[in-house]
Amino acid sequence: MYKFRRRHLSADDTIEEFLQKQNNFIPIKYSYSEIKKMTRGFKDKLGEGGYGLVFKGKLQSGNLVAVKLLSKSKANGQDFINEVATIGRVHHVNVVRLIGFCVEGSKRALVYDFMPNGSLDKIIFSGENNTFLTYQRMFEIALGVARGIEYLHRGCEMQILHFDIKPHNILLDENFNPKVSDFGLAKLYPTDDSIVSLTVARGTLGYMAPELFYKNIGGISYKADVYSFGLLLMEMVGRRRNLNAFADHTSQIYFPKWISERFDQGEDIELGDVTDVEKNVLMKMAIVALWCIQMKPDIRPSMTKVLEMLESEMELLEMPPKPTFVPSESPAPDHGGISLATTPTMSLDARS
Repeated sequence: MYKFRRRHLSADDTIEEFLQKQNNFIPIKYSYSEIKKMTRGFKDKLGEGGYGLVFKGKLQSGNLVAVKLLSKSKANGQDFINEVATIGRVHHVNVVRLIGFCVEGSKRALVYDFMPNGSLDKIIFSGENNTFLTYQRMFEIALGVARGIEYLHRGCEMQILHFDIKPHNILLDENFNPKVSDFGLAKLYPTDDSIVSLTVARGTLGYMAPELFYKNIGGISYKADVYSFGLLLMEMVGRRRNLNAFADHTSQIYFPKWISERFDQGEDIELGDVTDVEKNVLMKMAIVALWCIQMKPDIRPSMTKVLEMLESEMELLEMPPKPTFVPSESPAPDHGGISLATTPTMSLDARS
């Protein structure tokens, strides 16, 4: 993990120093004029958020790309370095590929493969289109996301914790293969680094693990990503946001709680007109999700175990303990982090 050792350096000097030291894995460096050219003067905007703007572009080869132009608040060093340092060294079918970047004056841009089917949230939360994909296809997307996260945790020379797993950060290619994206909040650790400090809770409210807020629950580790994946999986099961104040019944306002209570009472999960095969798939996804969202990190499975459960027969799955739900489980706009009054210790325990 790159650290700011020389505080008297400007943000530009710090980034340049970082890039020079990491040139063994850094993708292509583009000039700002090349960025403007590939986006035709930033003509086709794909989206925007707290990070900045995203534009559609085309390389000289004819390949389509997505160009993320970072806002000034996100361009001053750490978010940019996080993105390049983590995703620049990752090569996996379920992780978005960083093609190149731009650092020129105050301009910061990141160039990725273009994902024509957008982000997963647009599929599962849009009222008229959220039945476009079959539940079997949704299950395959869930498997792909799990493989991508498992690779980040165990498949790289460095351990990468994402800290912002949510539907908006899962992109879909032309064949609806999922790609984990947006590494602005990620942290990179040597695989033998067992203890690190974390002074800021990273992520998006509604997907953040409780140990990021309550230090007495347990150490912060890769299990925080597991928790976020569980909440994402729940939203894929319900094809709705986990928290919905306008649900048909008050018992369904918080979807994971409703699912947990149905299992606890031995009642069927009623999710519309589904076949027996689809119901089996949904039950399996829900059981795995409940394992992932256990409050105590040591009860949650690793992503390797999550994959094992998803790929096994539903009848062979052990039912998880009933989860305890915490007040922080509520949606809010994206943010870059929440300052903590205390400094919890991050413990990367043995991966069960």
